[in-house]
Order: sequence, then structure tokens, then C-alpha cells
Amino acid sequence: MDILLAITVGGLYATGLYMMLRRSVVKLLIGLGLLSHAANLLLFTAGGVVRGRPPIVPRGATRPPELVADPLPQALILTAIVISFAVLAFALVLIYRTCQTVGTDDLHDLKATDT
Repeated sequence: MDILLAITVGGLYATGLYMMLRRSVVKLLIGLGLLSHAANLLLFTAGGVVRGRPPIVPRGATRPPELVADPLPQALILTAIVISFAVLAFALVLIYRTCQTVGTDDLHDLKATDT
């Protein structure tokens, strides 16, 4: 399972970088989204995949049971999801405003900064 997730993360990073190097700003946004998903899956893979083991100490217990999930990767993934959503929303608004001003979505046509 870890090897499959590692291959998926590598594929998402490669696809995201390829999309970000294209000329269209829409593909740039798609690449940014793929990179954020790859980062989330990388954190998930690094934290260890466990199933059916909640990261909760049962009520009345003084210590967690033998097999529990680590809550740190879950907290990091939640933080990464919020940050990536904010960055993606900011980039979307910035690119939308740029396309409105310049009138093109081709990155090679954006040669001047004063329009």
C-alpha cells in the first residue's frame, strides 16, 4: 500500500510540475492544485497508513490502547488542506484579474508589467 501511495505521490508531483510549466494560466492553476494534493498524500504516507485505529484515548483509560493512529499527520494534513485552499483561491483571483486586465491567458504574452 505504501509503494502504491508513493507512486501516486510521485505521479501527482510530476504532473503538477508539468502542468505548471505550460503556457496557459488555467494549466498553472490545475498544476498548483495537483501539487497541493500531492503534498497532502505525502504527509499521509509519511505518517503511516493505519485503518480502523482512531487516535483517541478511550474514556476512563489512563493511556492509549496498544494500536492507535498517530494524530500528528492528521493535524498536519488538515492544516495543509486549509493553506493549499487559501493559496489556490488567491491564485485564482489574481489570475482572473490579470486575464481581465491583459485580455489573454497565455503566459508568454505577459511581457510587460505595466498595463
